[in-house]
Amino acid sequence: MKTKNMLLFGLLFFVSSCGDDIDPIERDWQTPSDNVNEEIQHDITLKPEGTAFIHPGALHSQEDIDRAKSKVAANESPWIDGWEKIVTTGFFDGERKPSLSPNATVKIIRGGNTIWEPEPDNYNNAAKQAHAAYQYALAWKITNDTQYAQAAINILNAWAQTCKSLNGDSNVSLAAGLYGYQFANAGELMRDYAGWAAEDLAAYQKWMVDVFYKVNNDFLVRHHDADVMNYWANWDLANIASMLAIGILADNRSIYNQAVEYLLEGEGNGCLKNTIVHVFDGDNEGLAQIQESGRDQGHATLVIGLLGVIAQQTWNQGDDFYGYNDNVILKASEYTAKYNVAMLDVPFVYYNNPIHGLHTTIAEDQRGKQRPMWEVLYAHYSSVKNVEPKWTQYTLMGVNQQRPETCANASTGGGDLDLLGCGTLMYARQTTVESPVE
Repeated sequence: MKTKNMLLFGLLFFVSSCGDDIDPIERDWQTPSDNVNEEIQHDITLKPEGTAFIHPGALHSQEDIDRAKSKVAANESPWIDGWEKIVTTGFFDGERKPSLSPNATVKIIRGGNTIWEPEPDNYNNAAKQAHAAYQYALAWKITNDTQYAQAAINILNAWAQTCKSLNGDSNVSLAAGLYGYQFANAGELMRDYAGWAAEDLAAYQKWMVDVFYKVNNDFLVRHHDADVMNYWANWDLANIASMLAIGILADNRSIYNQAVEYLLEGEGNGCLKNTIVHVFDGDNEGLAQIQESGRDQGHATLVIGLLGVIAQQTWNQGDDFYGYNDNVILKASEYTAKYNVAMLDVPFVYYNNPIHGLHTTIAEDQRGKQRPMWEVLYAHYSSVKNVEPKWTQYTLMGVNQQRPETCANASTGGGDLDLLGCGTLMYARQTTVESPVE
């Protein structure tokens, strides 16, 4: 016993002696429980049941749609370049007509060929169908051409009529989250299309609740009966993004509020207190480390992408998660972009997750990973919140590196389908500008 205690003391001494200019216990030994009772600055309150939703109001507001439409009509860059990205994704033919037909399946399987689901995975098909419906919906909004609208609702109706369940091992929760928010956003864009029969829209809303929200809710409540800290932040965040979008689409305030409440006070890593584990100050002011920073950069960038989805969907309903905790999502974006876009060193505090163990350095695995996620964050903080340029410089580097931001392509699969993209078309408020010199 004495030997064990001495080893533990030695480890703690080593950890606490590797600090910077701040108290080493606070700075270098972070655990998910450190921020549980922390008072966080925000003005978000749960809206009462019956409070009407704003439509369109998930990823895109009417203002976003009107701006994109007018800029494309005027042939202005970078919006016209963003539009060209959409019509060359492979979901359109050489004449820019919709080229993907509905291909709904009874089950969406992620985690197949297992004891939980004997059939093989087919989730890439569902993801591509969701992306196609979303891109056709955007094309209709931009051009008023009903061939796009009809192509979108043909896909949405087919899935609502055919698909009965999400199946697989625990990875089914990722399918529920990622494709849930994508299908819901496609539906939200199409809800005012006169050619979408009221009964079909109602059936689609019911499908999203019965098939996707059911799994989203089960995951956040139960986490597959594992320790709540077992699942990395992106798992919770994907399901929260889905619940927000479904709540908006279905005019279901209780679903939406459940997601908001989890972001504020949930137990898992999708609670923002646990997602963003440390905010730096001093020479590193403006940066914040996230829960997956020490895991790998593929997942770390997914977290930033999902935070953008969540912040934008809630902003369009009057809830300012962008401003939560003094713009901490921006600080997390800057940290991730500085490391993956600018390829510069960033500070790192030791992070000890009771399930996954101790991270002592930021992960180099997949460093430089890029996802279509910077535009929405930069546009909001620079042009809506009017944050000083020095606080958005690395996120802007991400914008300039990718612009025009890609949309999902029909020839890809897997992680390339995690985010909807198309951000240059839908979020840009200014032409490309140079990042300020650090």
